[in-house]
Formats: sequence, C-alpha cells, structure tokens
Amino acid sequence: MRLPASDLGLMAEHLAAHEGIINKFKRDYLVIQNPTLKQLLYTSITIMRDHVRVMLALIDPQNNGTVHLANIPIQQEEFVYHNMSEKEKHVALEARATSKAMASDNFTSALRMKNTNAKHVHVEMAKQQVKLQGLYNEMIQQINGDYTPKATEKEQIKTFQKYFHILKE
Repeated sequence: MRLPASDLGLMAEHLAAHEGIINKFKRDYLVIQNPTLKQLLYTSITIMRDHVRVMLALIDPQNNGTVHLANIPIQQEEFVYHNMSEKEKHVALEARATSKAMASDNFTSALRMKNTNAKHVHVEMAKQQVKLQGLYNEMIQQINGDYTPKATEKEQIKTFQKYFHILKE
C-alpha cells in the first residue's frame, strides 16, 4: 500500500523518537531495583517496540493488509512503591512525562493522518500511552513524588455560576 507522504513523515519522526526512548528506558531498566517500576518500564518498552512494529508494517509498501496493535495487558499486579530510591523516583517522573508526551504526539498525529489504518492505530497508541501515564502517576502519588495544588471551593463555585447559563442556551 502507498501511504500519503505526510503520514510517512509523521511515522518517520515517531520512529526516531521511539528509538531514543526505548534505549533510554532500557538503560534505566538495568539500574532500577524496585520491582514494580522495573515491571512498568519493561511494559513500556514492550509497548513501544510494538508501536515500532506497527509503524514499520504500515510503511512497508508490500503490505496491503490492515495492521493492528498487539494485545499487551497494561496493568500493575502488585504495588511495591514505598522502597523507591531518589533515582527511581526521577525515572518514574520522567517515564510519566514521556508517556504523556507520546500520548499527545500520537493523538495529534492521528488527527493529521490521511490513511484510515494509520489514523486508527495512532489513536490506539495514544490510549495505551494514557494508560501507562496513569500507572506511573499512581506510583508517583503513592510515594508523594509530586504536588498538585487544589482550587478553593469558592473559586470553583464562582466558575460554576459564571458558566451555568450555557446549559440553558
């Protein structure tokens, strides 16, 4: 199948990013001791390798079939976060940011793609990255690794009242 040049360009850019991220995660995996973080990094690497497989299949002009992501379970079975080192916390923060950026990039690219299969697969890739981001986020929350400020109730009520009229229009 012949792809639109814009789709090919987007995937070429993604493949370069995947190459770098996979290699970074592999280096992190070797120094991490926490079993839960290690498992999550391994899952991230596995998913990103599958994304590479899918994009290469889409790019292959000899391939005329529909391409699908592998069914890779994205879940944590046991949560053991309390014994994380400062280095491991930093790896988790970076991995969460990477998942968030990849989700955004995949979704934005999907919106720009012309080929229906490429578009659909990139939306699914974005959803996988969102799930990974959620698992990293859960890990980070359990170790008090970041802080999210909360709005006051007063500000929420003011905002609610300001825009409630939209429901009546």
